[in-house]
Amino acid sequence: MKFRPCIDIHNGTVKQIVGGSLKDQGDQADTNFASELGADYYAKRYRADGLMGGHIILLNPSTSEYYEATKAQAMKALAAYPEGLQIGGGIHADNAQEYIRAGASHVIVTSYVFQEGKIQWENLARLVQAVGREKIVLDLSCRKKDGDYYIVTDRWQTFTEVKLEESVLDKLAGCCDEFLVHGVDVEGKASGVELELVRLLSDWGKIPITYAGGIGSMEDLRKFEETSGGKLDFTIGSALDLFGGAIPYEKIARYNGAKDENR
Repeated sequence: MKFRPCIDIHNGTVKQIVGGSLKDQGDQADTNFASELGADYYAKRYRADGLMGGHIILLNPSTSEYYEATKAQAMKALAAYPEGLQIGGGIHADNAQEYIRAGASHVIVTSYVFQEGKIQWENLARLVQAVGREKIVLDLSCRKKDGDYYIVTDRWQTFTEVKLEESVLDKLAGCCDEFLVHGVDVEGKASGVELELVRLLSDWGKIPITYAGGIGSMEDLRKFEETSGGKLDFTIGSALDLFGGAIPYEKIARYNGAKDENR
């Protein structure tokens, strides 16, 4: 179990947003924090602290007037920490290699693979051919509907028909290196962890999985560790003091693998 840092970029600015509020129309989102510092600042800090496997997420679609500014920030972050960060947001087979060449350790993909409500296996195969399964992270971010978790796409706005369950995880695991899973209903709210989702993921646990969403205090983190049995990695965004929250970043940065009673 280790901390995976994040750099979310929206409208050309490093931000922390309320996940379910993101709208393509008008490039709108409920913002918890907007930084005056560039994405490369955060990448350099994570590099200095030895934190690997974090993720950069471009929150604007390619059709947005802000997309190029958002992408430019992402590229600066990759250059500042080559092979140290993953990147997601609008990734597909034709552009994935560009981000790998720019320094990304992995590309993170959702909407290219999950279209029209289903898993598009042909697209996933193209992606594997483009960069190799060892460079792919599948984003299985989900929301609850009728008592079950379903994968959501298009910056978490659209439900697919794909239920997050062990058989689906088994099939997808053969085509990627890791999973990234946001509990979208609690993302950005620091309101507590989706413990049912954490339990589902940790019970499966066959490849590395990073969970995001709702960790708003050290007590939440302890509950997450207890529920997951330490089998999942985690990320924290707006709850960190680095992004205007109350949890000390320095404390979390030292959390990796440390069995320290002071943490």
